[in-house]
Amino acid sequence: MSSRSASVVNIADYAQRNGEYCVLTVHLPGQTPQTAGILLLDPESDRLLVKLRRDWSEWAGDEDREVLAEIEADLLIKALERGGAQVLSQIEEEASWAFRLSERQQVSTRDFDRTLLRLYREHVSVPVQAFRTHLPLYSLEVAAGPFLSNEVDIDTERWEPENWVETPDNLRLSKEMFVATIRGHSMEPEVPDGSLCVFRRNVVGSRNGRLVLVRGAELADDNRFTVKRYRSEKAAAEDGSFVHTRIRLESLNPDFPSWDLDQDEDKYQIVAEFVCVLD
Repeated sequence: MSSRSASVVNIADYAQRNGEYCVLTVHLPGQTPQTAGILLLDPESDRLLVKLRRDWSEWAGDEDREVLAEIEADLLIKALERGGAQVLSQIEEEASWAFRLSERQQVSTRDFDRTLLRLYREHVSVPVQAFRTHLPLYSLEVAAGPFLSNEVDIDTERWEPENWVETPDNLRLSKEMFVATIRGHSMEPEVPDGSLCVFRRNVVGSRNGRLVLVRGAELADDNRFTVKRYRSEKAAAEDGSFVHTRIRLESLNPDFPSWDLDQDEDKYQIVAEFVCVLD
């Protein structure tokens, strides 16, 4: 594929498209109606995306719990077999006393998977299960570009979260993980500007090639951060150990510069490893 055609494909992948979504509510006998999740249709591909809550055991009886736990997988299988538009229309036409859909709403997006998670957080409120289903969101303005000033003390274990964010069920959580917002375009398209991202503190092993959150420590009181791909070159010292000869922070977006860090590790700190983008 030529560079010209590759560029066209890349633009198409991130073009703005229109979708439709509904909010699903569950009405069980003797229970307050519960907002259960989001159904998002991509009309162009006829793909139906489904995100439902996971805490059925907290408020549903045994029989209902088993049925509710299977809904998401059942809807996705039917959408693959029949197409998303047909399945969504069928649910709307055959709405029962137990399951009801809101009217369809329009949404414009470049990434349906991330939009699904954003809509879910906006419409579905579930109890926080710290480090089981939720991670803390900190008021840490992480820059995907040059270091930005920040007022958060990242060295303390007593961070006060701004909020708690529910994570995908396939993400294994630990107390070293947290969520922060990326600002900047230098790590696009992998890490979009304004996206919520998961990080893991206490990075162990080789950092080479990883995306990391870095703090510039020359002005310790200002807390300056950036997210970049970490590259290092080492040479053998006389005592048999290895020393860094070059540490480079790389941008993924070729329109933005990369740069070398000072070899003195006291002047910077690897705060955390990038794990994934939530939305």
